[in-house]
Amino acid sequence: MNETLWILNQVSEKARNLSATMDIPLEAAQILVNRGFDRAEQVHRFLYGTMSDLHDPFLMNGMREAVQRIRKAVSHKEKILIFGDYDVDGILSIVTLSKALESMGAHVDFFIPDRLKEGYGLKEKYIDLVEQRNAGVVISVDCGVKAVAFVEKARQRGIDVIITDHHQPGSTLPRAEAILNPAIPNSGYPFKNLAGIGVVFKLIQALLARDHKSSQLPHYLKLVSIGTVADVAELKDENRIFVKFGLRGLEDVKNIGLKKLMDSCGIKQRSVSVGDIGFRIGPRINAAGRMGMTDLAVRLFFSDSSLEVEEITRKLERLNSQRQRVEEKVYNQAKNLVEQRALDDRYKLLILGCEEWHRGVIGIVASKIKDVFYRPVILFSYDNGKAFGSGRSIRDFSLIDCLNENKDLFHNYGGHTMAVGCELAHRDISSFKDNINTYVHSRLTEEKLKRKIHIDARIDFGDIKRVFLDILSLLSPFGLGNPKPVFLTEKAEIVAPPKKIKGRHSKFLVQKNGKIFESIGWGKDRWADELYAGDRVDLVYSLMASEYLGEERVTLYLEDIKRT
Repeated sequence: MNETLWILNQVSEKARNLSATMDIPLEAAQILVNRGFDRAEQVHRFLYGTMSDLHDPFLMNGMREAVQRIRKAVSHKEKILIFGDYDVDGILSIVTLSKALESMGAHVDFFIPDRLKEGYGLKEKYIDLVEQRNAGVVISVDCGVKAVAFVEKARQRGIDVIITDHHQPGSTLPRAEAILNPAIPNSGYPFKNLAGIGVVFKLIQALLARDHKSSQLPHYLKLVSIGTVADVAELKDENRIFVKFGLRGLEDVKNIGLKKLMDSCGIKQRSVSVGDIGFRIGPRINAAGRMGMTDLAVRLFFSDSSLEVEEITRKLERLNSQRQRVEEKVYNQAKNLVEQRALDDRYKLLILGCEEWHRGVIGIVASKIKDVFYRPVILFSYDNGKAFGSGRSIRDFSLIDCLNENKDLFHNYGGHTMAVGCELAHRDISSFKDNINTYVHSRLTEEKLKRKIHIDARIDFGDIKRVFLDILSLLSPFGLGNPKPVFLTEKAEIVAPPKKIKGRHSKFLVQKNGKIFESIGWGKDRWADELYAGDRVDLVYSLMASEYLGEERVTLYLEDIKRT
């Protein structure tokens, strides 16, 4: 039953010292040490960090030049064209920067390429559009760090370009007026893992600081938190502060578009979680871009009309439902291909493609296929002689490094360690597969292809007390870089026969030393057929505290289980 490697962090001397210094339970201290915090001052900033802990935006090279050029554009009444990506990060970057610049008196326009017709990135051909819109300055958001040709053409025509991005650069940087990107070499910035909207926020922070209006900064964190979570940025350092305070701000939303969107997600009169963003808010915004109607999502946040907001929200709901149906179809086809051909037994990286597959959903499907077979996945949609790819990786393998080794094959490509996008000629797919398999075979060992659960601490049910839960709540928000703590309890007993929930999940009561908890295995319906009342089991789980009829309830969300 247990196919996953459990890795238990042993209690360290650093954890013992931290526990004594801060007067917190040893298990909580070990969780903090596991996340790289072993000194009291580090822990205090992590747990209690505020806006005053944000880094100086002018540490980022190019910031002074960017601020100076934007202020000049405002004073000279030049039009500023914001060019963005079509995902949540790009859409909300456009909305956030537009609102900030307009509050300064700027004349702002925006453009987002059609995902299905034009693809990703600031391409040379768009310079004609910039001139048609009479813009003197172009600011890219969530893209642009590889836009060498576009920037050269803009320079020739007297148009200044400011790039804000967070993706890895190519071999040559564009000769832009300023490049704001913590990921480039010698960026000067201490935190390298901002999302695109995080870089935009740093630009707004710098602009407001020059105007002595820094008190307005928290206003922007609502959208910054959504973009940061939706882009799966590490919830460390500044990202943690953005999301922590942005989630609080989402409890009191004034923008009627965002408020209506949250209502449609079923988020009313309660606090908003990272899960709400990742599984409810984000997908609805993303659906517009995935299905080729990105402008719809932007309009939602700018509209002052309740009727228009209602109409847009309904359209986003329909687009999201359509996206889910298309995604399910592509997922089933891709999964069946892997299983029927036993591709997971033959290849360490899965590469699949089909003319029928919708370009807007292959990234989501790649992520799901990656989770099922636990290996990197790149899916392609073939159209008009081209192959449009989207890939997702496991934690021990860098996909962007993999693509860098094959860059001569691509028309364009980009991304991160865990997620990439690319475009190449359909006729080159065979060469791409051969090259990739050679590269992967030498770098992705069988050990790295084993599923692993990293366990923070061994605890007994008796350790799950109010003080322990309070400290765990201080560790939130949870996400990439700050995962929800995972615990091991050994030799618990299943109290009653497990039940299936909606045919996909399992639920049962477990007890140890007289203390009983409800446990849920999401997506683990088979456990209901394999486990019985009276079984002794080792449990790996996270904790979820909730309130029901005025009483606090604690549920174990099971990661894995092993009969002893």
